[in-house]
Amino acid sequence: MTVCAYLALGSNMGKREETLQKAIHKLQEQPGIRVLRVSNIYETDPVGYVDQDAFLNMVMAVETELSADQLLKTALSIERELGRVRLIRWGPRTIDIDLLLFGDRTIETEHLKIPHPSMAERAFVLVPLRDVWEGGALPVYNQTIDHFLSQLAEDHKGVRKWGTVHLEIESGPSES
Repeated sequence: MTVCAYLALGSNMGKREETLQKAIHKLQEQPGIRVLRVSNIYETDPVGYVDQDAFLNMVMAVETELSADQLLKTALSIERELGRVRLIRWGPRTIDIDLLLFGDRTIETEHLKIPHPSMAERAFVLVPLRDVWEGGALPVYNQTIDHFLSQLAEDHKGVRKWGTVHLEIESGPSES
């Protein structure tokens, strides 16, 4: 059985766009994961720990045969492979990959909460999610992305379109 899942990617160290591209390709190369859609890339100011460079953020929709826990473990493994070191909460990072949604499921374990607990409060997640979201209301919340954006205390105009990802998404096995 396959599930449509949504992943948020962010980077503010090194070659940010290149790191996002590498993360997408590494996810796409994993067995049981197929990239469906990728958002535009947005540049955003840091949240929480603000003494750091601006982030590039995006969201991707994937179809997966993996469980939510397996998908999270894969994302964390790719973060480590791309040089992610966790020193400061909300601090600088080469790459951050968060699992936002996993089908219409609600999941709460020691290591994973779906939907992502602060997703509805972050314009830097909601704006790119809107690019790849198909459908009306978000599962579990029963509200649209635009509803959440309108509720944010901070203006989401701080999420600035930066560019696009040029990605060939394979629709089936390649002929080699």
